[in-house]
Amino acid sequence: MFTGIIETLGTIQDVRREGTNIHFTVASTFAQELKIDQSVAHDGVCLTVVAVDGHANTHVVTAIDETLQKTNLNSWQLGRRVNLERCLAANGRFDGHIVQGHVDLTAVCESVEDQNGSWLYRFRHEAGPGRVTVEKGSICINGTSLTCFNSTDDGFSVAIIPYTYEHTTFQDLQPGDQVNLEFDIVGKYVAKLLGR
Repeated sequence: MFTGIIETLGTIQDVRREGTNIHFTVASTFAQELKIDQSVAHDGVCLTVVAVDGHANTHVVTAIDETLQKTNLNSWQLGRRVNLERCLAANGRFDGHIVQGHVDLTAVCESVEDQNGSWLYRFRHEAGPGRVTVEKGSICINGTSLTCFNSTDDGFSVAIIPYTYEHTTFQDLQPGDQVNLEFDIVGKYVAKLLGR
C-alpha cells in the first residue's frame, strides 16, 4: 500500500522487451536501499523490484502485458522521469490517501495553466463504472495524491503547488500527455454498492 506522497524522481536508464513483458532499469537516489521483491510505485504503478545494482544506483522492474494495457508504461522511453514511492511502513505517517498502486485507466492532460504561483491541470478520462471523482475528493495521478475539483463523469481538475511541481513529474507534463489514474478506493467501493 502507498500514500501518493512522492519520495523521489527516477530516470529510465534501459528499456528491454522480452516477449510481452518490458523490463525497465530505473536510476534513483534510493536504489541502494531497495531489496529484491520490494514493491515500489512507478508513476502510480506498483511494480516488484527484480534486481538492484547499488553501484549504479539502479533497480529493475518488469511490467507484464496486463499492466502495459492499463497504464502508460508502453510509452516510457530512455531518459523519462518517473515518480517513485516505496510502500508504506507500518509505523509511518499516512500523509496522502490510500493508494494501492493498481491503476484503473489512463487519462489525457487537456490543459496546463500557469496561475502565477500554482498550476491548474485539466484531465479527461473515459467514463464508466467505478470511475468516480467528487469535489474536493482524492485522486491519484501518476502516483501523486491530489485533491480534485470541477469534477464531471469524464474529467476533473487539480491545482499543483510549487513544492509538488518541483518534486514530481508534473513539471514535465504537457497537454496531450497520458497519465495513470487510480480512483479513490472508498469511492470505488461505494460506486459498486450503488451500481455505478
